[in-house]
Amino acid sequence: MSVLSGKKILLGITAGIAAYKTANLVRLFIKSGAEVKVIMTPASKDFITPLTLSTLSKNPVSSAFYDKEEENELWNNHVELGLWADYMLIAPTTANTLSKMANGVCDNLLLATYLSAKCPVYFAPAMDLDMYKHPSTKTSIEKLQSFQNILIPATSGELASGLVGEGRMAEPQDIVAFIEKDILSTLPLRGKKVLITAGPTYEAIDPVRFIGNHSSGKMGFAIAKTAANLGAEVILISGPSHQQIQHSFVKRIDVKSAENMYNAAHQYFNMVDIAILSAAVADYKPKNVAHQKIKKKDATLEIVLTPTKDILASLGAIKKQQFLVGFALETNNELANAKGKLARKNLDMIVLNSLQDKGAGFATDTNKITIIDKNLTESSFGLKSKTAVAKDIMNYIVTKINA
Repeated sequence: MSVLSGKKILLGITAGIAAYKTANLVRLFIKSGAEVKVIMTPASKDFITPLTLSTLSKNPVSSAFYDKEEENELWNNHVELGLWADYMLIAPTTANTLSKMANGVCDNLLLATYLSAKCPVYFAPAMDLDMYKHPSTKTSIEKLQSFQNILIPATSGELASGLVGEGRMAEPQDIVAFIEKDILSTLPLRGKKVLITAGPTYEAIDPVRFIGNHSSGKMGFAIAKTAANLGAEVILISGPSHQQIQHSFVKRIDVKSAENMYNAAHQYFNMVDIAILSAAVADYKPKNVAHQKIKKKDATLEIVLTPTKDILASLGAIKKQQFLVGFALETNNELANAKGKLARKNLDMIVLNSLQDKGAGFATDTNKITIIDKNLTESSFGLKSKTAVAKDIMNYIVTKINA
């Protein structure tokens, strides 16, 4: 899976012969796991049909501010399109469009969207060699680069005029590879390895029954995905959970018991730069596990419990340069208990959430946290989705390790 997986890409197509390549470009983006929307200049439809691109992208193609369907005018909001995108690519970018982009000319939907875009913008020029070498074209390109727009250079080859030289739009596979490489180069956790534990553990009573908890794994999985999106290579050790994750940077290891999770965490800990232990690990397990299902015989059943191995403390005792993060789910004396855990287990940071806060805790889609670092600095966050909370946690860690 590509770094583009789950990303929203807005493809702008202008009126150059290279527009015929955009069908394959859309296909490659979709294959990479991205969602694609297409904006065409009106003249670009002479080179490739909107039907082809809408079929491949599985999204309607926009080309004008208003579309008329059954006598109802539909407004294509360039602001919304610009805000929707994680990345915008204009390919091919003709000399005409280059000049308009550089000078703020806004006479079609594509240009209006470009001027509204808040995301990184890539552009792939395509024109005849004399046009490409013309000083005005070079000036336009330099001006766009000064706007932090990213040039995907034209290549040399046979051109539509029959001449051979520079000005040919980069091939679709090379454009996708260029964008992937550029994104990776800017990610703050590129080259880092992160260990994350998630979900509950199940401690067997007999072959049928177990001691467990209500953890769904949602928080840990959200952190894993966020870390991977920041460029990290993630080892996700998960207890029993229905959560799914599809990301080429995430290696998932499924475990069941606290003992299993302890062994897996220790197997990988020395390989990582950051360890985030968000799993709700059982503190106790049955001292003796029945080999056969326990039958109901008496009015009561006594089960003797024994402590499980403390994964977080054991990693804190052996850590070297790793940044170690723990979680504290509390019901009373929250801050005091979290700070005590931070110190006892030699952590760099602890994430506190309280069951007293509505919308926080197990099996919810939201969480409310306070982050405490080893200097006992507290940073509190409001109630948010667990995806947003994961971003807060990872952004905090990035700030700390880069300090």
